[in-house]
Parts: sequence; C-alpha cells; structure tokens
Amino acid sequence: MTESGPDQDFFLDAVRREGEVFLTAARAADLTAPVPPCPKWTVWDLVRHLGVVYHWQRTHFVRGETTEPAHDRVTAPEGAAVFDWFAAEHAAVLDALAGLDPRTPAWNWSVRPETAAFWFRRMAHETAVHRWDAQSAAALPQPVEPLLAADGVSEVLEVFLPGGRRKGPENRDGVVRLVATDTGTEWAVRVRGTAVSVLDTETVLDPGPGAQAAAAGTASDVLLALWGRVPFDVLGVEGDPVLLEALRTG
Repeated sequence: MTESGPDQDFFLDAVRREGEVFLTAARAADLTAPVPPCPKWTVWDLVRHLGVVYHWQRTHFVRGETTEPAHDRVTAPEGAAVFDWFAAEHAAVLDALAGLDPRTPAWNWSVRPETAAFWFRRMAHETAVHRWDAQSAAALPQPVEPLLAADGVSEVLEVFLPGGRRKGPENRDGVVRLVATDTGTEWAVRVRGTAVSVLDTETVLDPGPGAQAAAAGTASDVLLALWGRVPFDVLGVEGDPVLLEALRTG
C-alpha cells in the first residue's frame, strides 16, 4: 500500500470515540468476567492495561526526546473505582495529544521515524482493538470502523512486523496479498523467515520459490485476524493458508 494515511486529527477523534465506547462496554460487564481474546485477563485487567498504556505513553511522548523512557510503576484501583481512574487517564492522554505537534521528537520502539506522529496512530489502534476486546467480554463485539481498520492493517505490516513484534511462525517464505473489500485497500507482503517487507501492490503472485496466499474480507476482519482476535478463515482465503499465520502480531 502506498497511499498517504490519515492525519493526527483523524487519530485523535478515534482515540476519543473508541475510548468512550471501551469504557461503556467495560462498565456494562462484570469486572471478573474473562476477556476471550486475552487469555487469563478479566475485564478489570483489560481496563487497567489500557489505562496504564495511556499513562505511560502520555508522560513520555511530550518530552521532545528520542531516548527510551523509564517505565513508571502505575497502580490502578481495585473494583469499580477503576472506571473513574480509567476515564481520567483517557482524558489526560487526549489532552496530551491535542496539545502536541506531531513533528515533535519522540521515542518509539519501531523502525519508523521518531516523532510524536507515531503515537497519535498507536494510541488510536491500541484503543480500537481493546474496545473490541471489551465488547467481546459480553459477546457483542462491533467491527472497527473501516478507514481506521485499514490503517491498522498498514500499521501491523509496516510497523509491528518489521519492528520484530511477530507472534506467528518465522520459518515461512512467500508472498501474501491482503484485500480490504469495504475500503478497496490492498497490501502485498513478502515473508522470508524472520524478514517481512511490504511490496508495491502491483506485485504479481505467480509460481516460484516459496508459497503464495491471498485473503480478502472487511478491513476490520483483516485487522482482527492479524491481531489474532479472529481466525483467518473468517476471510476468503486462496493459496497456502499457513503462510497467513506468519503475519500475526499481538
């Protein structure tokens, strides 16, 4: 995929919207209920996790520095008090992003440029996927908005996998084409063992060394499959389905 992506206002709106829905879903659930996409986590653990992510990220991406920050220990309250604590952290990360120039120098763990723009995008997708998790605890997950989901697929392929955050097997070789049917977005990805690279979408899938695979579905389903939230068989798959597993993150 080569087209330019959404801007910081798009991501800021997504953090706001998805965070509000996340909190609504969590409040409606039993805090001790399991979260199916996140083994060993309860709803309380999920709320704590996202609140801690907000706290840590907002305290470092405003520094104007590219040195790796220290991880502060953050304690979340037990019981229903965790909801007000989360709401305060959500408001604080929104305030931090709203007042931030995306060109500000800021550390990140990936191969991408070290500017605050990285964190607008990351906070949006972190929130959207965990919103889906929170709704899953009540067996009522709603799809990720198509344009946000399509950018989330790009983030996985361009940031997470090249940044060493793969959860799938690292002994696969081949080319995968992914298609988001609702946005018309396409991606071509070459896998060579531990290496992953995004190709021009004009790449031809033809016989040759390694496997070939293609998968198509809504942008939300493609994103959730890459994050291990849904199986790849929710998509229309052609070719070697095993190759798709090499693209999982988490």
